[in-house]
Amino acid sequence: MRVLLVEDDEPVAESLRRGLIRYGFEVEWVSTGAAALSHAGPYDVVLLDLGLPDTDGLDVCKALRERGDVPIIVISARSDETDRVVGLELGADDYVSKPFGVREVIARIRAVMRRARPRNPRADEGPDRYGSRLTVDRKAARVRLDGAEVALAPKEYDLLTFLTEEPGALMSREQIMEAVWDANWFGPTKTLDVHVAALRRKLAGAISIEAVRGVGFRLEIVKDDGAS
Repeated sequence: MRVLLVEDDEPVAESLRRGLIRYGFEVEWVSTGAAALSHAGPYDVVLLDLGLPDTDGLDVCKALRERGDVPIIVISARSDETDRVVGLELGADDYVSKPFGVREVIARIRAVMRRARPRNPRADEGPDRYGSRLTVDRKAARVRLDGAEVALAPKEYDLLTFLTEEPGALMSREQIMEAVWDANWFGPTKTLDVHVAALRRKLAGAISIEAVRGVGFRLEIVKDDGAS
C-alpha cells in the first residue's frame, strides 16, 4: 500500500516513515503543502499534517479532496475540536491527534481503506481465490475449501476476510481487535486466539496463521508443491 506522508517535522516524519515501512507500506514523504499538491502519485492514502510551513493543511485537504476520493487521514498536534470538525467537513476520512503510535496510525489506515472500498465495487468479479484450494466470496459471505463450503462462525469469517486483505502482512492484536470486533471491545483478547485456532483447524493445508509473539498474527497462503 502506497502512502503519501505530508509532514514538516522531520523527526516525526522519519519515525512514522520507518514504522510504516516496517509494516510493509511504501512511503513517499513531502514536507510542504505545495509539494503534496504537486506530487504525481500514485498513492492509496494521504497522511496530512495541518501545521505546514507554507500553507494551512486544511486548504491542502480541501484541494486534494476536490481532485478525487483518495482517503485522507489528518494528523495534527491541534487539539481544537473546531479543526477536527472542519477537517472532516472538508473531506478528511479520519483525524489522528499527536502524539500517536505507529500501530494506531496503521489501524486507522486499514479502517479507512476498508470503508473506501465500496466506492469502487467489484460487481463484475467473482470470489477471491487464495492459492488453488481456498476461495472467499465476499459478496455472498461464503468460504469454500476445495470447492466445498466451510461453515464459519460470523467472527471467524470476519477474521479470515481481514487477514486475507493482505496475505503476508503482520497484523497487531490491536489492529485485528479493532477491525474484527470494534474499537470499544473490552473483553479478553484470548477470544482472538480461539478464533485463530478455529481457522487453522478448518482451513488446514490452505492457509497458515503464524503467531508473532508480543505483536500479532501473519496469514500466509500455502503454496502448491508442484501440483498440476
